[in-house]
Amino acid sequence: MNTTPEFVEFEVGGEVIRIETGVLSPLANAAVVVRSGDTMVFVAAVATSEAKDIDFMPLTVDYESKMYSVGRFPGGFIRREGRPPDSATLSARLIDRQIRPLFPDGFRNEVQVVSQLISSDQIVQPDILSCLGASAALSLSNIPFDGPTAAVRIARIDGEWVINPTFPQIEESELDLIVAGTDDSINMVEAGAKMLNEELMLEAITIAHKEIRHIVAQIKAFAERLGKPKMQPALYSVDERILAYIQEQVEGKMAEAMQTVDNKARSEQIKGIRKAFEAEVATLPDDSEIKALIASRPKDTGNAFYKLEKRMMRAAILDKGVRIDGRKPADIREINCQVGIAARTHGSAVFMRGTTQALSLTTLGSLSDAQILDGTDPDTSKRYLHHYNFPGYSVGEPKFLRGPGRREIGHGNLAERAILPILPPESEFPYAIRVVSEILSSNGSTSMASTCASTLTLMDAGVPIKDMVGGVAMGLIKEGPRYAVLTDIQGVEDHLGDMDFKVTGTEKGITALQMDIKIDGLDMNILKTALEQAREARLHILSKMREALDKPRPELSPFAPRILTMQINPEKIGAVIGPGGKMIKMIVEETGVKIDIEDSGMVFIVTPDQESADAARAWILRLTEEVEIGKIYEGKVVRLTTFGAFIEVLAGQDGLLHISKVPGRPRHIEDVFSVGESVKVRVAEIDAQGRINLGLEQEVEVRESAPAPYEHGDRESMPARSGPPRGDRDRGGDRGGDRDRRPRNGGGGGYRPGGGAGAPGGGDRDRGDRRR
Repeated sequence: MNTTPEFVEFEVGGEVIRIETGVLSPLANAAVVVRSGDTMVFVAAVATSEAKDIDFMPLTVDYESKMYSVGRFPGGFIRREGRPPDSATLSARLIDRQIRPLFPDGFRNEVQVVSQLISSDQIVQPDILSCLGASAALSLSNIPFDGPTAAVRIARIDGEWVINPTFPQIEESELDLIVAGTDDSINMVEAGAKMLNEELMLEAITIAHKEIRHIVAQIKAFAERLGKPKMQPALYSVDERILAYIQEQVEGKMAEAMQTVDNKARSEQIKGIRKAFEAEVATLPDDSEIKALIASRPKDTGNAFYKLEKRMMRAAILDKGVRIDGRKPADIREINCQVGIAARTHGSAVFMRGTTQALSLTTLGSLSDAQILDGTDPDTSKRYLHHYNFPGYSVGEPKFLRGPGRREIGHGNLAERAILPILPPESEFPYAIRVVSEILSSNGSTSMASTCASTLTLMDAGVPIKDMVGGVAMGLIKEGPRYAVLTDIQGVEDHLGDMDFKVTGTEKGITALQMDIKIDGLDMNILKTALEQAREARLHILSKMREALDKPRPELSPFAPRILTMQINPEKIGAVIGPGGKMIKMIVEETGVKIDIEDSGMVFIVTPDQESADAARAWILRLTEEVEIGKIYEGKVVRLTTFGAFIEVLAGQDGLLHISKVPGRPRHIEDVFSVGESVKVRVAEIDAQGRINLGLEQEVEVRESAPAPYEHGDRESMPARSGPPRGDRDRGGDRGGDRDRRPRNGGGGGYRPGGGAGAPGGGDRDRGDRRR
């Protein structure tokens, strides 16, 4: 086994990145380990030697983040990783989107790229390392790949650009931008931003591309030194003779069908033209050369119709400036919005643009409803959740309903990132928020429709969002130097075009970006045009949304829970919870509320009505209220001793009313008080150890069995001594030690109702056995 790796090291953003190969996974087409800090990812690329008989490039990208990478056991009973977390799916999509455009057209060999996080310091973000690892592995392998490509992350902190920020740094940033590309173009963009303007976004992308060129040069030199010769696979393409024949036979009919504005009707017409063509071919003589050729290449007919439709659509846009539905490149489809359509939900809205329709619904809950994240990233919970569903009926097809796929997870994450910057902070709105977007009809830009609908449903729910967010999907048609940027693309333009560039934001700036392309890359001029055009479209969309609802409703839905917050001393949390949770369970059962307590002492009371919240709050206040010196309390006698009575002044807090403080000089405290009796007392002192001394604030009656009262210093009126000698008398047991043996000079050892050094209420008594 080879134990000495080949490697390349280079610096990005002040940190060293190391890519090594030659030791791990010798049977893969190529494998690398990428390291920065103590974060390490292993990436392997494999491919079949034979092409598959399919119509698409069979590329699979997987990303695995197992718990051993952070030195923890997985949760659950089986203690083994199951379904990958959403973060892993999003990382896999990120890798896929940067490499997919760079495989040769017609390449049909199955390719798999697997990235595994094997070590994480939870400082360096592993997704960028995985992107570099995928590019390096493919470049080193014999798999055809028009790379290398590279990716970098850009942040903006206090007005300064930061390249490849760490996890802690990204929390402080107003931008989280990932850009991937080659040495001469950009081919993938992903971003979340706090309303960043278009000029700064372009500046960030430009800075990213400069770093990309540097990284690409390093990987390219590494691959030139160690890379394997590339395989020469058979690349699929439509036979030009079949394409020419089909164009000759159906071009006129196709041109007529392409004028049909309705997407479904146009598709049906094209299907009809194809069926008629196939029927006509079947009637040709058996010795017909074209008939035999078409029969020998059964996939070519469908692909030829696709190429013809694509060519005609693109030519109309570039030559005439007319899109397939009659719009000009910058036109937006008709928009309709509705709010409050679901009776019992906390908020609801429908956003419809053309025939794309999204229904978004809001649910509010307590912070304990936030999603717990058991993964390798530092984040442990999510307060805002956006779930996106794409059922088959949205495109008029039957489809088995399963859990969300990669596309649904990706679209939901994009809408989630778009909305996050406008949500109120937890301190102002202590709710967990879930928005579900149900796509009811799809003809392009469904993720942007769900973003717009989500803004409206949040406002309908009464969530005090900071601003309104709208979104639009931009497209591109590019042939050589000629290009057209399309606003608000529909399904066929996404399918036949070169770019899907989604932009969301407020009037002030961008909140999220996502760009995927089908060509090798884009230059900065096209990106600038797309961002400017998207801003104009966004402002128009926001104006239409305001016609339905222009600000959040002043009150929450009557069906939404109410959350009351209060701050308590963190040291009092135990008093609220009680032994084994007994106290908090009692509050919940008695009042019907739900209570969450943070370590900071912040208490969240979730309740269906105000009366229950007030009752729970009052209960918690009683448990956590601090005793104040000089304040009078209505207490309850909880324990009697030889030296006085312990009186509970607040829940769980008792003080001592010393027998010397009781008028009438009772011989025994039981002659005055009984356990459970209510007593009005004043807090006289709280000593350095937190012990509470009380004074009596009400008249009491000394029972007949008590000795006659006497005044201080009136020895004649004092009862005769009885019992043991003075030195052995019990005047408080362990509370005063041998206090009565003190000399009677100065502070004196005599009885002094007012206390003093020698009085039974003196400051040096031992209260070690008092119960709290």
